[in-house]
Amino acid sequence: MSDALNVVVTGGNRGVGRAVAAEAARRGHRVTIVARRPAEGAAAARETGAEFVPGDLSTLSTTRAAAAGIAEAVPVVDVLVHNAALWPSRRVLNEDGFEQAFFTNHLAPFLLNHLLEERLRRVVQVSAGLYVMGRVDPDRTPTGDDFSPTKTYANTKLANLLMVPLFAERWKEAGITIDAVHPGVLRTGLGERNGFQGLLLRTVKRTLKSPEAGAKPVVDLLTSEGTGRYYNGLKQRPLKPVARNTSLAERLWTDAQKAVNTP
Repeated sequence: MSDALNVVVTGGNRGVGRAVAAEAARRGHRVTIVARRPAEGAAAARETGAEFVPGDLSTLSTTRAAAAGIAEAVPVVDVLVHNAALWPSRRVLNEDGFEQAFFTNHLAPFLLNHLLEERLRRVVQVSAGLYVMGRVDPDRTPTGDDFSPTKTYANTKLANLLMVPLFAERWKEAGITIDAVHPGVLRTGLGERNGFQGLLLRTVKRTLKSPEAGAKPVVDLLTSEGTGRYYNGLKQRPLKPVARNTSLAERLWTDAQKAVNTP
């Protein structure tokens, strides 16, 4: 890789994604923001010194369209930063029949990795420390039959994290690397709620780190050598047993392949 990398950041229009885009651009990288809201995405790109590609990671068809847009705009993706994520307050199924957070947090990154595989050099997956609370049921979680406003986010982030070692192994001969990083508990709009619960959450968030503080460990990994690792902030950490369940990981991989119809 050259010093200046082609970096693609999903969900780069706000929160930690926007901060990652700004910090990567500040360090001299060529950044492309992917976001589903064109006006917000274009504004964030202008303000951070990035380019913009519209991309909606909520369904199979829109994710495929997003991949096509990325491929056209960025022929070689030195680093793909999977940042887009949802923390839902209610169960919503997308047009493909998947619970929306399961699709956006897990299946969309899985599909993008496959669709962009031939032009990828490295993937950095923005994870969440709450994965330790996750309990993925492959027969219920994909359709939200076990939906919980507090646990579904952890379940879907765990599902996504379980894929990291498998992608690391798949890509070993191709020289593509992948790492995951929890940037910290940050003051962002993720998981916003209405009512008393929302007020309480907003009050707590005032004490948390800024998205800019959380961007540093993500951007540091853009140029890091290694693969299949998990970082909590700036420090590499061993995955907890719940994320080392190889039989569950293989089941989720097989199910994801069937769901997105990708080899």
